[in-house]
Amino acid sequence: MPVLSVERVKKVYGSGELAVTALEDITLSAESGELVALLGPSGSGKSTLLLCISLILEPTAGRITINGIEVYRDGATGIDVRRLRRENIGFIFQGQNLIPFLTAQENIALALDLNGVPKRQASRRACELLDYLEIGHRANALVANLSGGEQQRVAIGRALANEPPLILADEPTSSLDTDRGMKAMTLLRRIAKEKRSAVIVVTHDERMIEGFDRVFRLKDGRLLDVVMNAQRS
Repeated sequence: MPVLSVERVKKVYGSGELAVTALEDITLSAESGELVALLGPSGSGKSTLLLCISLILEPTAGRITINGIEVYRDGATGIDVRRLRRENIGFIFQGQNLIPFLTAQENIALALDLNGVPKRQASRRACELLDYLEIGHRANALVANLSGGEQQRVAIGRALANEPPLILADEPTSSLDTDRGMKAMTLLRRIAKEKRSAVIVVTHDERMIEGFDRVFRLKDGRLLDVVMNAQRS
């Protein structure tokens, strides 16, 4: 069973003559351990699709299943959306959304605290993740004092905190230079394989998708094609 299944999803903003279709008949899936890209120019619908998948935005029609749980079928299915999001989805925001007056370790531990993890256990888990991400030596540094690449790794650590089966990243390299961006994508590829999460990355940059397992290309709210990695096809 795929970690994520999206079937014929549609999103329309407004109604009547003012209606704008942002997504039309989108069908895709992501498997455990797979790194997937949603690629397209600005206005293609990729960020809207990511918001629908993350349950932040409700689709107009279609079906979405996450980790075997049907979360949407032409309307809300009545599940506890906040709980499902906390337990099943890790989100890497475009602007990172870290708390600047907390340390790297505290930013990650906060995500665990919100899920009811005891403070000492959360702190230990946060330090383990920072070590895994190769910035353990910066655990006690304020986020405001970290470099852009280090902040990105803290944001990734926060997304990994609750060991979610699905990780969503919205333009995670937009604030990084090319070299740091490529390193961030390499790290996400490693996480998909080692943590067995399905990792979905929104990007407009063709240079950043080398080594992805699948690339879904979107334009004007429609899925154009799917490109498979040669090693998997």
